[in-house]
Amino acid sequence: MTESRIETDQDAIRPLRDDIRYLGGVLGDTIRDHEGPEVFDLIEQVRIEAFRIRREEVGRSAVARMVAGVDIAVALPLIRAFSYFVLLANLAEDIQRDRRRAAHEAAGEPPQDSSLAATYRKLDAAALDGAEVADLLAEALVSPVITAHPTETRRRTVFDVQTRITELMRLRQRYSEHERADLDKRIRTQVLALWRTALIRLQRLRIQDEIAVGLRYYELTLFDVIPAINAEVRAALRERWPGVDLLRRPILRPGSWIGGDRDGNPYVTAAVVRLAAGQAAGVAFGRYLRELENLEKSLAQSARLVRVSDRVAELAEAGYPDDGTHADEPYRRALHAIRLRLCATARTALSAVGVDPAEVVTAAHVAGDIDAATPYPDPRALLDDLDAIDASMRASGDDLLADDHLAALRHAVETFGFHLQSLDMRQNSEVHEQVVAELLAWAGVHADYASLSESERVDLLANELRTRRPLLGPGARLGELAEKELGIVRAARDVVAALGPQAVPNYIISMCTSVSDMLEAALLLKEGGLLDAGAADAPPVSSVGIVPLFETIEDLAAGAATLSAALEVPVYRDLVAAGGMRQEVMLGYSDSNKDGGYLAANWALYRAELDLVEVVRKTGIRLRLFHGRGGTVGRGGGRSYDAILAQPAGAVRGSLRLTEQGEVIAAKYAEPRAAHRNLESLIAGTLESTLLDVEGLGPDAEPAYELMDDLAARARAAYARLVHETPGFVEYFRQSTPVAEVGDLNIGSRPASRKPTQSVGDLRAIPWVMSWSQARVMLPGWYGTGSALEEWVGGDPERLAVLSDLYRRWPFLRTVLSNLAQVMAKSDLDIAARYADLVENETLRDTIFGMIREEHERTVRMHAAITGNDHLLADNPSLAESIHNRFPYLEPLNQMQVELLRRLRAGDDSELVKRGILLTMNGLATALRNSG
Repeated sequence: MTESRIETDQDAIRPLRDDIRYLGGVLGDTIRDHEGPEVFDLIEQVRIEAFRIRREEVGRSAVARMVAGVDIAVALPLIRAFSYFVLLANLAEDIQRDRRRAAHEAAGEPPQDSSLAATYRKLDAAALDGAEVADLLAEALVSPVITAHPTETRRRTVFDVQTRITELMRLRQRYSEHERADLDKRIRTQVLALWRTALIRLQRLRIQDEIAVGLRYYELTLFDVIPAINAEVRAALRERWPGVDLLRRPILRPGSWIGGDRDGNPYVTAAVVRLAAGQAAGVAFGRYLRELENLEKSLAQSARLVRVSDRVAELAEAGYPDDGTHADEPYRRALHAIRLRLCATARTALSAVGVDPAEVVTAAHVAGDIDAATPYPDPRALLDDLDAIDASMRASGDDLLADDHLAALRHAVETFGFHLQSLDMRQNSEVHEQVVAELLAWAGVHADYASLSESERVDLLANELRTRRPLLGPGARLGELAEKELGIVRAARDVVAALGPQAVPNYIISMCTSVSDMLEAALLLKEGGLLDAGAADAPPVSSVGIVPLFETIEDLAAGAATLSAALEVPVYRDLVAAGGMRQEVMLGYSDSNKDGGYLAANWALYRAELDLVEVVRKTGIRLRLFHGRGGTVGRGGGRSYDAILAQPAGAVRGSLRLTEQGEVIAAKYAEPRAAHRNLESLIAGTLESTLLDVEGLGPDAEPAYELMDDLAARARAAYARLVHETPGFVEYFRQSTPVAEVGDLNIGSRPASRKPTQSVGDLRAIPWVMSWSQARVMLPGWYGTGSALEEWVGGDPERLAVLSDLYRRWPFLRTVLSNLAQVMAKSDLDIAARYADLVENETLRDTIFGMIREEHERTVRMHAAITGNDHLLADNPSLAESIHNRFPYLEPLNQMQVELLRRLRAGDDSELVKRGILLTMNGLATALRNSG
């Protein structure tokens, strides 16, 4: 490659720094104009000192002294200023990422890993057998599942303004200097709108708001991007293996937990389940009807010029109430007939789930009697009509027209059906036990279910699952919890009846520890009408899959045994067989990390997958793993593509589901290019992990596994010494982080704790991780790893060489250490020391913070020794540049947060002080991009 085609590092990052400088200047001008010179001057002085700290020209106390004692009326605009500096810097980085990718492609360089183009090259080089590919991809599914864990703290209004600024900045980079005057004015207008918009909500998000927030990504990107990717992947694979029946169903099909996940969320009710499913269906119906209307306007081919098939002619006959409207335009009439039937479908389906269809139907502007139209029984019937139009157009040579908007609509209907997204149900096993006990007692089956042994419970539940007899009669009166739980399952039954089985395909059991936990969920599905026990000669069948969620390290270790034991229960085995031998298992990243620390949790997940793959070999089931990953490394975060390749051999097999949570949802799916890039990386990783040997260990696998067993045990012990065994640790955590204040941040409907206790075990992973992130410790993403590595190596260069070799060859270890490095690079123990000063007990503070600092130094040292990198982000220059650009804006936010926490805890509980703390939390979450 010639020198002229290679930019220097400085050349490459100059546009990014120019954009940051430009946007920062616009924001500064806005602050000066609207807050006055005094406030602006303080902000500018603080900014200058923060950059001097980064250059190590002054000590960390410089900014702390400047904000100490500052009047709260001045503190609030200062906090907002740096929060918006960070937000605009993030925006500039996103633009830079696309700019660099375009330059990479323009230079003719090979496609980058995680792109489908790179994956296709690898598949071509492997010369795979088509029949084997078809078998491995027979159950192909890649499903990102959006969850109601919204650490995305930006309000929608802020988000929308940011989107407009991004669009204007993209235009600006294509304009010359003298052409930019109008654009600059428009950007300044949007920055002013941003400054005048409140960053935080005054009220906590309701679950209805969360549903709406989750659905907005479909109109923004997903409705266009997902079907296009599905069509492209199917075409690419069939081109490589012609004659092989590949991907009968679209590989990429999204899901959601919002409105169906009631584990610890008391606000999920039967009405909410109907609302979530109904609003999602309303989005799908509304989009289809608009697209059909547009097609009707554009496909005006005349019968005098084209011939249509008999099927299209038949559709055209039903198109309008009179024969004269568009009499010689059969496609327009046929499309109107389809619209009429789809309006009837929307009215029937939405009414069935309790959602008013008036808005969707009225917006369709359809002529004709909707009441007289026959609703489509399912999406396949709608597709049949669209396919008939497609076939007719191709028969007359109009392929270009068929390949345009009509093809996009057909792909969308195939992907989204009438339900748009699959809604999972989830509840904790403890709740299932209580409800089942009450049902059995009411029916007179057993008065004290809780007293039974595990084997007795399994026998009793298995017998109940063999009979169609319901436990409850019409006059049954249950307690509030049981009524609510059954009501939710019955609501799901109504949704499935109205929108199809893919509308609610899974029932997830949190904290699943036993076979009875799985059978209890099955019994609830049966009682709610979603599981049919079958006749004497017929097996039980359920449209909803039962999904155990193994979360703690112990439960992960026992997960394969639990699943094997469940499959040995004849009624459960029959249930799985009736579903095509498919069994989904969910793996929890959050609680395993909180339970045992970063390295132990990651290895527990890997070991659990190895054990589950062995269950597949022995039982013949088709396993699908569902990864409960959060946005931050402490909850399974990091690059999804790398994480998929880091799975053990046989764990993916063409099928993968994973949760998308928090601020990463907007980062990944709010803009079409980003959405396409992130979604194709999921498919790329899935295809490579399924079809290629990516583990790279070969005969060295078992020794590597044994080594990791040892390291994980050491890491867990080191983590436990701090978190579970050090007296006063909970007190330290609560005083040295803003965990108490996280519950006041209006970021979601779900309470911060599962139970009203002060236990770390009962605290949700979001506030656990978010609090350590805010205090810049990032403890869940690294603690214990350094001790484990140092103890095992013990100064032995040969052992160090073993680890270095595994790091180079094994994607799992490489990903674990890479993610650890990313999160540690965002930590700052000098800032963390300021938070530690909030701890009243000096001895406790010195003891625990000393342990944290020593482990941090140890982990950095061992990372360098194993990887050979001279700094944490040597292999991630883009993140290193991001930290360089962004982190001076974090300094004032952290220092202000400590200052306001100190005031609050000293008794100043004014509304403005509380608001200031929440503003700093918002700004830091935006800056760190992995708040929880």
